[in-house]
Amino acid sequence: MSKISIKIDGISIDIEEGQTILEAAKLAGIKIPSLCYHEDLRVAGNCRVCLVELKGARNLVASCAMPANDGMEVSTNTHRVREARKHVIELLLSEHNADCTKCYKNGKCELQNLASEYIVGEHMFLDLVPDKHYSIDRYNPAIVKDDSRCIRCQRCVRTCEQLQSVSALGVAYKGAAMKVSTFYENELFEVVCTNCGQCVNRCPTGALVEKTYIDEVWDALYDPNKHVVVQTAPAVRVALGEELGFGPGQRVTGKMVTALKRIGFDSILDTDFTADLTIMEEGTELLRRLKRAIVDKDPNVSLPMFTSCSPGWIKFIEHTFPEYLDNLSTCKSPQQMFGALVKTYYAQKRNIDPANIVSVSIMPCTAKKFEADRPEMRSSGYKDVDYVLTTRELATMIKQTGIDFLTLADSSYDSIMGKSTGAAVIFGATGGVMEAALRTAYEIVTGREVPFDALNITPVRGIEGMREASIKIENTLPAWGFLEGVELKTAVAHGLANAKLLMENIHAGAKSYHFVEIMACPGGCLGGGGQPIPTNADIRKKRAEAIYDEDMNMPLRKSHENPEISIIYEEFLGEPLGTKSHELLHTHYKERLRY
Repeated sequence: MSKISIKIDGISIDIEEGQTILEAAKLAGIKIPSLCYHEDLRVAGNCRVCLVELKGARNLVASCAMPANDGMEVSTNTHRVREARKHVIELLLSEHNADCTKCYKNGKCELQNLASEYIVGEHMFLDLVPDKHYSIDRYNPAIVKDDSRCIRCQRCVRTCEQLQSVSALGVAYKGAAMKVSTFYENELFEVVCTNCGQCVNRCPTGALVEKTYIDEVWDALYDPNKHVVVQTAPAVRVALGEELGFGPGQRVTGKMVTALKRIGFDSILDTDFTADLTIMEEGTELLRRLKRAIVDKDPNVSLPMFTSCSPGWIKFIEHTFPEYLDNLSTCKSPQQMFGALVKTYYAQKRNIDPANIVSVSIMPCTAKKFEADRPEMRSSGYKDVDYVLTTRELATMIKQTGIDFLTLADSSYDSIMGKSTGAAVIFGATGGVMEAALRTAYEIVTGREVPFDALNITPVRGIEGMREASIKIENTLPAWGFLEGVELKTAVAHGLANAKLLMENIHAGAKSYHFVEIMACPGGCLGGGGQPIPTNADIRKKRAEAIYDEDMNMPLRKSHENPEISIIYEEFLGEPLGTKSHELLHTHYKERLRY
């Protein structure tokens, strides 16, 4: 693109044509405050906090929405600009529930920070605002919506529409009565919300937050009659540090385990263990479906097979593409597999009454809270996962404990469901489930490692919304001869807007695949709704690099090489897709035994 030159506060800067004043100011090292703007979203210009003065213009302009033109002269810090911004902040506060000490986002609220920076004292517009009867929606197990803290910036609305193609949130009414609402003002659990939490990650105030279970977990930890087991998802280890003094993309796996021990959990285990287990179950399921399609010529086999690890994606397909539910892998997510095994296999190994076990998971995801509450997630005879905490909630517990996270030594996960491979670690990044599955499935079928440098299947990696990869299967082992010469076609999508496009292509017959991975959140789990705020493409990229770095440093990098996986099949499960596995690790197992 061609370059143009502008001046901001007397500083000359060359930028690409088409960039906004706000983007140009960032390049010049000048901070312009904003509330409605977010790098992941299209420009709206709703809040007017980002006003600047433009030479020759009569009125102040919104820098987030104003394209820069060659020769433009901009002032960001004049008396007029400062007074205008201050009045905008005061207007927002006049309608805002500013009881900050009772707000979950206290200390992390963008409006609160601006009020402090601009020294807003008396609310000069308070008497002009009529009393409103705000509602708080606490019924959803994953997300709390508090209208009294909403500043109507509409970040959440644009996130739900643009990034996720769900549109569970929209704008209702006009003028002073305008509000962010659901369809017919129903509760979140009554509409098409997927609980992905992307709205939470972009809300600048406490209007949308995760439903927290910190106190319930503390109560369990303090109960001497309870044995509290915690599992940690792979994406948590590359983001937790952002809440505790590290920069984006720092791996803090060992410090996290040490912190969990200090908090008082009885056993610290790794969701990566059941990620490896998922590959064994899901990979076997894929191969059996392919056999039914190629050898048995079964017209009823459902291909492509879709991964089922992302609960936001599961809820999306239930709402939007229910005709493809049979295409979903019957596997539960690694979180739910883990919960079922904690209260069966783990309880037996440790000789503990499962009624006294409290199963806690640390997840990058708000939808995992909803998933744990689903009625089918009780195959152990108990609620398989009792409480789900986000990465942010774990950081809060660490702070409450008084731990200096930066100085902690590294520790290792406990035994029994604590050992994992690099294949499991990459579940945290988009394309990771696909890559892990291909590493194992290809070797099972051919007896050789997948033909990519150092096992890195780069075609399924990256930040593109949709990606494709194909592997030609050659020189198979005798048992898998029916796959000789088959070109296995796969696809990956992350973010539900991309998932919708991919599904529409499949439905229209424009695309044909054998295996498809879909993750609800941009970047996959590392960009989940429970991850540290802020989030943007650069931060997600750094987290992904950390995920792949951890994989490369693992002694084992293929799920079928995990010795604890071999042990659990020998001692408890029998074989992949066996009766016991279907009972505990799959949904609708009685109807799906044919797989």
